[in-house]
Amino acid sequence: IMADNGDDDSQYRMKEGDYVVLKRGDIFKAAQIVAKKKVIFEKQWFFLDNAVGHLYNSTFEIHSGQLQLKKTSDTGGSADSKEAAGVDNRNIVDDGKSQKLTRDDIEMLKEKGLKGQEIIQQLIDNSSTFKDKTEYAQDKYIKKKKKKYENSVTLLKPSCRILAMMYHGREPGKICHLRYDTLAQMLTLANIHAGSKVVVFETCAGLVLGAVMERMGGFGSVVQMYPGGGPVRAGVDSFGFPAHFHHTLHEFPLCRVNALLNGTLEAAGKDPGNSRAVQRNSVWRPELLTLRARSQRSQRRGRRRDEQEKKQRLDERRKKLSAAAAVLEGRNADGLVIASRFHPCPVLMGLLPLLAPSRPFVVYSQYKEPLVECYSKLKEQGGTVNLQLTNTWLRHYQVLPNRTHPVLLMSGGGGYLLSGTTVASGPSKPGQSKPCFSNCRTCDSAV
Repeated sequence: IMADNGDDDSQYRMKEGDYVVLKRGDIFKAAQIVAKKKVIFEKQWFFLDNAVGHLYNSTFEIHSGQLQLKKTSDTGGSADSKEAAGVDNRNIVDDGKSQKLTRDDIEMLKEKGLKGQEIIQQLIDNSSTFKDKTEYAQDKYIKKKKKKYENSVTLLKPSCRILAMMYHGREPGKICHLRYDTLAQMLTLANIHAGSKVVVFETCAGLVLGAVMERMGGFGSVVQMYPGGGPVRAGVDSFGFPAHFHHTLHEFPLCRVNALLNGTLEAAGKDPGNSRAVQRNSVWRPELLTLRARSQRSQRRGRRRDEQEKKQRLDERRKKLSAAAAVLEGRNADGLVIASRFHPCPVLMGLLPLLAPSRPFVVYSQYKEPLVECYSKLKEQGGTVNLQLTNTWLRHYQVLPNRTHPVLLMSGGGGYLLSGTTVASGPSKPGQSKPCFSNCRTCDSAV
């Protein structure tokens, strides 16, 4: 944590409206600091109002739904003091009778306002077998009770690593089971850096898109290709990017890629709703001032207002489409990142022409078989070199004195990555088919 003695540390302090990540042990949850808004985390509710003005990575205790800054001296305590330890645990019998405090007694201690560490100390004092446990067993016991009774929460600044761990731990299906170490390799293999022009196609709730934007630091251009009616960016909001980061973000529908490559993209169109509104307006006459006429007039005004708002949204959408097309029409993108639940082969073949020669691309899939098909297709088609199909193996280790060993539970797999580099190729071979994005539903078949 940054020392609290500077004048320019406002960027390290939490403000109202900022996004934070709540952490307790290995559990994470993203939330926004909003005044008088209740947040539920690990079956507890509280308000984040008191976090405003404090540094990120601060730890708070929850009392009556309010956050109170946990003092540095509270991180230790009587519960951490070492007591006489036994030689081994051979004479300890787990019969459920070693603890004198009942569940009702513990609830009474909570009602009296005792803190988590005080409750843990009471449990230690009333345990008949604690002093007979080995030093390692005592530490394990205290750690287990802290996880159960301590009402503390740490507020972290959102980052790519933290949000990836949060999604992978809570809702891995939303991000196609993309692990954080695999995401880091994707950013490296795609050579994401400030000032580059990157094309991203993902269905991972915006996590991959946010990671690319974070790595670029607000410099360059990011074009999000999306299927269906509009892009999904729930994960991007959790990053809490400044406003200028979003100025570099563009969106382009996947079903318009063929039209863009063929030069037949039409960003403008006619809006027949405006002429209908004029015709309906000419029907009204001032002499019809009855109650029914006034009701009809108010309904017409409401329809005209809705049509104007619809026209504004349509104009805004056309502007975004034109801006994204201007970025892509040069076919000089610096990188391509694909991570979706759709079959990657038609998407990859359709988006590769947007890359300039000697530019990297990376494709993620939870399964190996779709990427094998992409690999064979690229080898047959040509125009790419240095093709690699890889997967990563990750295992956590417990590092403690005389107790360093691999963690028993580990992730079964982090997915597969297909990476390569584009090269300038000659004319296409006769009879070689091109992928078609004329209808986005053709890409909606999940693997």
